[in-house]
Amino acid sequence: MTTEDVVQIRVEDQTVGIMGLKQALKDIAAEYAQSTDDEAAAALLSRLSKKNYIPDKVRASYQKAFLREFKKFTGKPYEEKAPSGLDIKVFGPGCVQCDRLEQELMAAVETRHALSLRADRTKVNIEHVRDIKEIGRSGIMGTPALMINGKIKSVGKVPPRSKLIQWLEEADTKKH
Repeated sequence: MTTEDVVQIRVEDQTVGIMGLKQALKDIAAEYAQSTDDEAAAALLSRLSKKNYIPDKVRASYQKAFLREFKKFTGKPYEEKAPSGLDIKVFGPGCVQCDRLEQELMAAVETRHALSLRADRTKVNIEHVRDIKEIGRSGIMGTPALMINGKIKSVGKVPPRSKLIQWLEEADTKKH
């Protein structure tokens, strides 16, 4: 199992890593293309439960997330709930600069939380999009790239931590 075999997806308001999702989607796409959504989702849940721990009380949430990924994969329309808090995406295939941007961003979030006077710290969701097709669908033309709450903030470089903190503050202020 390599890191290429793990794909991050959103389940409810959490980003989780799923092992074997790409292969499961490839295998099930043709067989379940004409099936109902429930059948395709159940097949994915059954297959992916063998490689991934999925607690019983959240199986329905995972099944919905797997169906969304199946629809994305097969080009069918899908609905994606907007996450609560700050939604941050780092785009890049995993090069040194892309990974550095992700690390700097995590450090900026920690610094910002440490400096925050509010007791109700904003939830921050960071996702690293490594799939080239997904990067292209997002309209990103260079990497590393950073998107905060759907707005592209940086392309082709790693901004200084102070700038990252500033962008986080601005995005958080707009949410409240």
